[in-house]
Amino acid sequence: MPTPEFITDLRAVAGHQLLWMPGVSAIVLDDAGRVLLGRRADSGEWSIIGGIPDPGEQPAAAVVREVYEETAVHCVPERVLLVQALAPVTYPNGDHCQFMDICFLARAVGGEARVNDDESLEVGWFEPDALPPMEDFAVSRIKQATAGGPTWFEGIGER
Repeated sequence: MPTPEFITDLRAVAGHQLLWMPGVSAIVLDDAGRVLLGRRADSGEWSIIGGIPDPGEQPAAAVVREVYEETAVHCVPERVLLVQALAPVTYPNGDHCQFMDICFLARAVGGEARVNDDESLEVGWFEPDALPPMEDFAVSRIKQATAGGPTWFEGIGER
């Protein structure tokens, strides 16, 4: 999906300055324990599924929507895996953002994994010990999910 309309409206006033944004992501596991990943159209890299909640949208509902929009997989959030302020990013057009990510552990309950929008080049299920190359933040979330530990909060104890 393109940039949400509420963000383009903000950018019309704020320009490229840093925007503090909500974000959601999901570690979606199937019954075999495989993790759902998408290869992003913007970077070509594999990653976990995530996105931006709409104004007023609850985070769990947003992650269910994002997973379905990007992969055609229906999922049920089971718990909050972690909450973390991510490092600021600068997009090729000069926009600056920093996301507060709420990552959910979710269980796949239906649908067939496939590219379902223009945000992904590929979608697939991967064994946790046979992941494609991807950024550390995604790998650490997958490890957290498959280790079964408690919800993790940045700055409060060790990971």
